[in-house]
Amino acid sequence: MKAVFQFLQWPVICGLLAAIIILDHFPSLFGIDNHNNQSQQITAPAMSQGPYSYSQAVMSAAPAVVNIYTSKLVKEQLPPQFSDPFFRYFLQRNNIRQKERVQRSLGSGVIISPEGYLLTNHHVINEADEILVLLQDGREALATAIGSDPESDLAVLKINLDDLESIPVGDPASAMVGDVVLAIGNPYGFGQTVTQGIISATGRYGLKLSTYENFIQTDAAINPGNSGGALVDAQGNLLGINTAIYSKTGGSQGIGLAIPSDLALRIMSDLVQYGKVIRGWLGIEVQAIPAALAQANQLQGNNGVVVTGTYPNGPADQSGLISGDIITRINNQPVGDGHAGMNFIAATRPGESVAIEIIRQGQKMKIDTAVGTRPEAEN
Repeated sequence: MKAVFQFLQWPVICGLLAAIIILDHFPSLFGIDNHNNQSQQITAPAMSQGPYSYSQAVMSAAPAVVNIYTSKLVKEQLPPQFSDPFFRYFLQRNNIRQKERVQRSLGSGVIISPEGYLLTNHHVINEADEILVLLQDGREALATAIGSDPESDLAVLKINLDDLESIPVGDPASAMVGDVVLAIGNPYGFGQTVTQGIISATGRYGLKLSTYENFIQTDAAINPGNSGGALVDAQGNLLGINTAIYSKTGGSQGIGLAIPSDLALRIMSDLVQYGKVIRGWLGIEVQAIPAALAQANQLQGNNGVVVTGTYPNGPADQSGLISGDIITRINNQPVGDGHAGMNFIAATRPGESVAIEIIRQGQKMKIDTAVGTRPEAEN
């Protein structure tokens, strides 16, 4: 028996080794598909991985983002006693002049067209005597202020240089909370800097930063000097003009605000074509509808505003709107608490007709009116 075992020992071992080799190299003979299994093991982790770099987006957008340096001559404030006529006479008699100094500030801008038109913030270039623009490629040029709009905090500049790269423009209306965004600008004068974050919210308003507010909120780091720079999507398309931060320290605390690019481009077009922004106007004063009144009129989500007054002979007054009317929709778009309706009318060209849906004494009505031109703000 022992002799038989010894005789069979090596053939059995060799057979097992042969079977292992055949299974490893020819699995299809036994109905096993190692190729698919290996493919699944390799591709499954790869599918769960996100983009590892946004360098292509930066390469697309960054050449169109500029650094802006401004300077203006300001007179130093005299002590209060020098407002007295005697002291002023003394100053004039002795030819003592009020001291002057150059005040400098910095910001960012975005090249919108190859012709050299730039968007930036009104507060970046306000009252500047000289505006210097520095491009990513090292070139620089003095800029001319084409127009400025304090009510949206936007301004348009023009530089005269060849071979300018303009930024590709995205669609902020399709941007969603959670989308990855990049902020490109000149924080603290460091030079062009890119930071990354997500869209934290859209349609932010009521912050009293400007008259017309519809901000994109982001947690991408935005600091002093970023104002006027670009907020772009993960492909490098312009979504907004970085405008402000909420901060108790002066630095980034994860709440940055940008003006949507579609609004910015419309304002830019007006400033270039007319030298001012043309906004529609109805000539009404409204307030958000109280909850009790909304419930009584079966309005969902407190959608609606109550007319509290009309401008004499203004578009609303001429169309028959009266105090107490509840406006619910304009051109079939909900007015919300009034903010959406105000922006819609402001974006409507004067002379265009809009359909206003109202509730008057419990009865639904529709009034058509032609939008007027918003009067110039009094100084």
